[in-house]
Amino acid sequence: MTELNATKQKWIVIGFTCMIAWIIVDSTGASKYVTEHKARLVNSDAFQMSSNLDKIDGDELRQRIRKAAEEMREAPINARVDRVWKAVPGYNGLEVDVEASYEHNLKLPKGSSLKLVHREMKPEVTLADLPVEPIYRGNENKPMVAFMINVAWGNEHIEPILKTLKEHKVKTTFFLDGSWVRRNPELAKRLTEEGHEIGNHAYTHPNMAQLSEGRQYVEMEKTEREIEKQLGKRSSWFAPPSGSFNSLTVKTAQQLKMRTVLWSADTIDWSTPNEPGTIIQRVRPKLKPGVLVLMHPTAATSQALPTFIRMAREQKLEPGTVSEVLSEKRVISKANRE
Repeated sequence: MTELNATKQKWIVIGFTCMIAWIIVDSTGASKYVTEHKARLVNSDAFQMSSNLDKIDGDELRQRIRKAAEEMREAPINARVDRVWKAVPGYNGLEVDVEASYEHNLKLPKGSSLKLVHREMKPEVTLADLPVEPIYRGNENKPMVAFMINVAWGNEHIEPILKTLKEHKVKTTFFLDGSWVRRNPELAKRLTEEGHEIGNHAYTHPNMAQLSEGRQYVEMEKTEREIEKQLGKRSSWFAPPSGSFNSLTVKTAQQLKMRTVLWSADTIDWSTPNEPGTIIQRVRPKLKPGVLVLMHPTAATSQALPTFIRMAREQKLEPGTVSEVLSEKRVISKANRE
């Protein structure tokens, strides 16, 4: 009887110890490591069949694809209205198309490694479903940033900025003052010819919050007409001059089929136009996924832009247009493209 009790107590101690260990693992984040390690093992099992596809039957092939699909699925993220950032876009999920992957692998030569076909999953709530709100950033899970350039003056620095963008294979969004487009149609065309996106920056660089609804409409609509006349395009985004806006601004832009966009990191390059080091230090700690960086065609920005692009890519953030950063579409890594 004593021996039976001792055995029972032993198993109670073992069970209690296991429970405590699991609580510690879960609370310290080690469980995340275990899950990720397990996923790597499963993925490795799926991708390391370099010479085994010709040795398994169809049922086993489909089973292996399903196993990889379960571990690799990333759920979509809904767009939301944030207390600080207002309208924040969602981000598409990613899953393995089991049947497409199965059919694809059946056609591969003997000895090939397993190839998975992916597809994106749209979130239930997208940016278009949200109430009319301003936008300050992209989704925090999207590894992109946008260097948005507001143009109403500073023509002498546009050429070196375009040269840098071309050298680094970066497309961005230029928000153009309507009167600037009228005065500089050839330079405006140059922006679009080099593949950059064009946004609306009002016509006379006014303080939008101090204008009537009718006057705000005129500022935006007149700029749209000028952009369409000179460039044959219309804008999807409106950037209020100096960041001054109110609810009428956002609604008026919506009437003209534009969303109001601001920024999540500001170079303040207009206040220190000849100090690239200063604006680099301002932006460096804020350069994160989904961030929109505000700048102007100043000497400091022209000199700092190569560093901004390098900083972004060092953090595996790809610079792009405002439309690209604010879309739900996933970023495809270079590894996935190959």
